[in-house]
Amino acid sequence: MTSRGGGGPLTGIRVVELQGLGPVPHAAMVLADLGAEVLRVERDPGRGLRLQPSQEDLLLRGRAGTSTVDLKTPEGVAEVLGLVEDSDVLLEGFRPGVAERLGVGPTECRSRNDALVYVRVTGWGQTGPWAGHVGHDLNYIGLTGALHALGPADRPPPPPLNLVGDFGGGSMLAVVGTLAALVARASTGRGQVVDAAMVDGTTLLSQMTLSMLGGGLWDLRRESNLLDGGAPFYRTYTCADGRFVAVAAIEEAFWAALLEGLGRAVEALPDRQDRRSWPRLHHELETIFATRDRDDWATLFEGTDACVTPVLTFSEAADHPHLRARGTYEERDGRVQAGPAPRFTPPG
Repeated sequence: MTSRGGGGPLTGIRVVELQGLGPVPHAAMVLADLGAEVLRVERDPGRGLRLQPSQEDLLLRGRAGTSTVDLKTPEGVAEVLGLVEDSDVLLEGFRPGVAERLGVGPTECRSRNDALVYVRVTGWGQTGPWAGHVGHDLNYIGLTGALHALGPADRPPPPPLNLVGDFGGGSMLAVVGTLAALVARASTGRGQVVDAAMVDGTTLLSQMTLSMLGGGLWDLRRESNLLDGGAPFYRTYTCADGRFVAVAAIEEAFWAALLEGLGRAVEALPDRQDRRSWPRLHHELETIFATRDRDDWATLFEGTDACVTPVLTFSEAADHPHLRARGTYEERDGRVQAGPAPRFTPPG
């Protein structure tokens, strides 16, 4: 297969993306950022072939082209199968069975190209009694136990945007599956079908918490654990101006640096190793941080080992010197967006 794509470790890989929501375009964007040539197939009939994708959705960056077809017609199905014949990966996010009914399922596509990696992204997965159910990110992470562990103890768990299910458990698991299948294909010459389910991916992301739970180190009550806001040295605090700082002084050395910056001696505070003292210690720190503005605290602790950082808005984050220097955020066509990640050192 001839080399395609625009630089990066996936140069030479062609991906067919069947239009979907959230995790599918996100996974396609990541693959495009890595150098793959991504051809997006949209399902709105009658619009013909467009050489450039829409600039309205930032998830659609990097597409080599967009073809608009009607998959309910033989001509539309034939166009997709034609693309598959000379491609390496197909990404789809339909409910189980829909691609098969349309005529572009794994059997039909891989009969045209046995080396194709066919990636399926769903919430519940391709199998199991809930496979055919509808749902969204919040439903998927709610079933796994992850949602129950989030948020304050006295309120319902808040939606963590759609970062956990759609993108962490869905898109990124699909990308990992795609890359693993491509590596395996280099040895076997054959592709595979990848079943990337958000319930599976979210549970995988929860593995450390599950380990702590199994070891008796995690309480199912929210805000009573080390990493869920229960620990006074690992949580956010409100400052005088109503903005926030993030405090993550877990290790003893970091805790000592925090207290030094706050002007408090260790012996003057409750023992942080005794969880019964956490409410008192939290109140003490809450009172201190409320005396100064967020940026004053950020300036005071910058460069120290206290692990205190400002909680920034998206707009503020894009202008932070560190993120600016790394290109973590970038501006394209007058719009601020996430830069490609991870970074790679050129060969040699």
